[in-house]
Amino acid sequence: MSHPVLSPSLMAGLVSLCLLTTATTLRAQTSQTTDFLLSAAPPATGDRDASERAQPLTLTELIQTVVAHNTELRAAEQARVGALAGVRTASAYANPRVEWQTGRNQARMPGTAAGNVQGWGVSQLIENPSARSARIDAADAFARGSEHAIALTRNALISETRLRASEYQLRRAEATVSAENLALLEQVRERVQLRVRSGEAARYELIKADAEIVHARERLQTARLHAEQVLIALNRLAAGRLPARWTLTGSLEDGAPRPSLADLQQQADEANPELRALQTEVDRAEAQLRGARASRLPGVEVRVGQTNEPEVRQSTVGLNLQVPLFDRRDGVIGEAAADLERLRGRMEGRRAELRQQVRLAWQSLEIATLRVQALSEGVVKDAEAALRVAQAAYQFGERGILDVLDAQRVLRSARADLLLARFQVQAASIELDTLAGRFATAPTPQP
Repeated sequence: MSHPVLSPSLMAGLVSLCLLTTATTLRAQTSQTTDFLLSAAPPATGDRDASERAQPLTLTELIQTVVAHNTELRAAEQARVGALAGVRTASAYANPRVEWQTGRNQARMPGTAAGNVQGWGVSQLIENPSARSARIDAADAFARGSEHAIALTRNALISETRLRASEYQLRRAEATVSAENLALLEQVRERVQLRVRSGEAARYELIKADAEIVHARERLQTARLHAEQVLIALNRLAAGRLPARWTLTGSLEDGAPRPSLADLQQQADEANPELRALQTEVDRAEAQLRGARASRLPGVEVRVGQTNEPEVRQSTVGLNLQVPLFDRRDGVIGEAAADLERLRGRMEGRRAELRQQVRLAWQSLEIATLRVQALSEGVVKDAEAALRVAQAAYQFGERGILDVLDAQRVLRSARADLLLARFQVQAASIELDTLAGRFATAPTPQP
């Protein structure tokens, strides 16, 4: 069976018709996708007027608000109030006991007087001074531990706040870069459209430019949504006390000079709130061990009493002492000693681990700093130069649209790597400050 042979002109017409149909469909899809993405953008970061109306906050003001209203920090402060009450409880003396009794004396022998019988007695426990002192020391160590728990909570809270703030600056910078890339792509698309209309370029180049614009708008809206999510997370840390519409000032390039590695390790050994909290636990365990050893002789109870009978009045003074004959508190002493050794080992292990964490964070900071220098001074500049060359070559017809889009993609990737490296510098710096306990006593440190 023979097939009809199409002429070359008819083939070219069919191909042009297919390309035109495809371009029309893709352009419609591009318009729909763009409308959808624009409608999904959050008003807090997507609208420039809304951003101008948002209240600007510095990092210091943000940290002040978070520290003033965070619920976990408030709970830690209330725990300290309870611990101080526990010190008063441990320091209190035992209350005296008062006894009173009454009855009737019945005569069973001749010459014995019958009548009412009454008696009273007062007893007071005099504690073992060693046991009392150990109990007070244990309560005092627990109170100091609650203070270190507040410092630990504050240190972690400010660290998380600063890290979230750096993440917001990263997302905002990503949105800015995405907006610049989108504007650049739109300019390229206009040039491509002019060349397509004049017949200097194929229509598929316009289709490719439209597809790249759709992806660029999607990246822009994604970055804005991520920035909005970070703001919500920061408001959660502040228990919802931040303004309804606000924005954070500053950028990822803000920073402060860092001390040497030896100074950071010394600060971590001396001021890390976790180590200090573990030290108070060790002190409390030592006091409990002393109290367990002193509990063999818990104290002496002194009793004074009087009994009134019809013919006789009896006055008595007595001592009540528990003799450690069968139970010498060996089990309690062993448990306290084992707990003390466990806490000592835990503290020494945490100290060694902390030194390694400081060293790793320091190395991460150095690596991220080197990446920032390499990207900002070399890779990004080279990518920008390559994009300019590709655009010039495209204008003169020496390169196609794919070369321009590839150059833009390389520049976009280099800028994203630079932003991520700057964020890693901030994250490593925050981790070093956290390990050194810089946020434990200063609720509003300077950035």
